[in-house]
Amino acid sequence: MNSFSPDFQTELAQLMRWRRDVRRFRTDPVDEALLMQCLDAFSMAPSVGLSEPWRIVRVESETARAAALANYRSANAAALSGQEGDQAASYGALKLSGMAEAPVQLAIYCDETTPKGKGLGAASMPEMRRYSVVGAINLFWLAARARGLGVGWVSILDPDRMTRDLQVPQSWLLVAYLCVGWPEQTGTVPELETLNWEKRRAQLPIETR
Repeated sequence: MNSFSPDFQTELAQLMRWRRDVRRFRTDPVDEALLMQCLDAFSMAPSVGLSEPWRIVRVESETARAAALANYRSANAAALSGQEGDQAASYGALKLSGMAEAPVQLAIYCDETTPKGKGLGAASMPEMRRYSVVGAINLFWLAARARGLGVGWVSILDPDRMTRDLQVPQSWLLVAYLCVGWPEQTGTVPELETLNWEKRRAQLPIETR
């Protein structure tokens, strides 16, 4: 098994620290070849039973993007209505989507009925297919960040509405809506922390049994 140099290990740790959830994008286009280099990370990702259940939908048409943005705005308004007092004001001040600016937008689905993998590892825990998709997304995210691109994961959405609007098979489950592009600025501290919405734990919640 190959080992990696201390310098590589340090750079990898730096990459993971600089992998931030980006909400503020420049509108500059992303070169197609560069994007495909990042998307190649999906082909290197592990998956339960080697099922490779990820399905990538590029959201490019004005109609599809308008529908996705309207979906977010509706879901965000509903989420805001559930906040009260100072927390409502704090929530309203957050920028939770870069969908209006990001040049690349990807809807990442899990094919819940894929025959690939022959059901190995998913009979007792079918959610493992979705976890496989999440793992692949993380590799893509790191690949993008290593090349200077930012990624933002939008989760304030109605997934069923998104599936209908994008006209994808009903057996596909929306896992992530990703905005991709050149960030306005970069940093190692999550924006939600700088805005005092929440802070990271001081230590890992590890327990022993």
